[in-house]
Amino acid sequence: MTQHLEAILPLETLQASSSGPLYLKLRQSLEEAIHSGKLNHGDALPPERDLADYASISRVTVRKAVDDLVKDGLLVRRHGSGTFVVKPVSRVQQSLSRLTSFTEDMARRGLTTTAQWIERGLFHPSSDEMMVLGLAAGSLVARLGRLRIADDMPLAIERASISAEFLPDPIRIGTSLYAELDRTKSRPVRAVQRISACSLKDPDAAMLGVPSGSASLSIERISYLASGRVVEFTRSLYRGDAYDFVAELTLPDA
Repeated sequence: MTQHLEAILPLETLQASSSGPLYLKLRQSLEEAIHSGKLNHGDALPPERDLADYASISRVTVRKAVDDLVKDGLLVRRHGSGTFVVKPVSRVQQSLSRLTSFTEDMARRGLTTTAQWIERGLFHPSSDEMMVLGLAAGSLVARLGRLRIADDMPLAIERASISAEFLPDPIRIGTSLYAELDRTKSRPVRAVQRISACSLKDPDAAMLGVPSGSASLSIERISYLASGRVVEFTRSLYRGDAYDFVAELTLPDA
């Protein structure tokens, strides 16, 4: 354990004679270890007791340094598991003027996308789904719940509902829902989105690899066919530290 700690936290840095609180020196050393790759995304932080013994400082000092990094989103505490490194993310800008899928957005940026399924299948619709999708009594709805990942970084949780008329076999969906809807000529041509700020709660925060209470963007999208019929009802949570939604504004015609 000592050799591992020496590799990520050189004692000479922690014991330097420069002024400043001990917790701040430890915080800076841990932050440097994360940014330099000595501690990678998903790595478990050594226990606070081990850090305190190694650096000859109190556990209160260690806890304050760790708390700071948790608040900054570089570490996340998982109840019963420990404290883990969260890789700093580069912010993604997404235009609000184009109706594209997550897969298409990431592909334009040269990022590789994957998904972890949370839910996928045909279900009896909820009252909200019946109202928004215009479903008749006895209809079924396809639900697709996914954790969306780009270059191994979880970025969003999407929960989409589509009438079984347009998506009778949700198991067919691979990486992109819109690719399947395009194949069946049911891809939407316009959408209305509502965006609001919210705080993430577990288990959503844990899936996105950020602390509970972290800022996020809640997005509700209702998408339409050219005929005006609703084809998609999606509710998503996007990491607030990773996403910027950008809209171009122009003067109205005189």
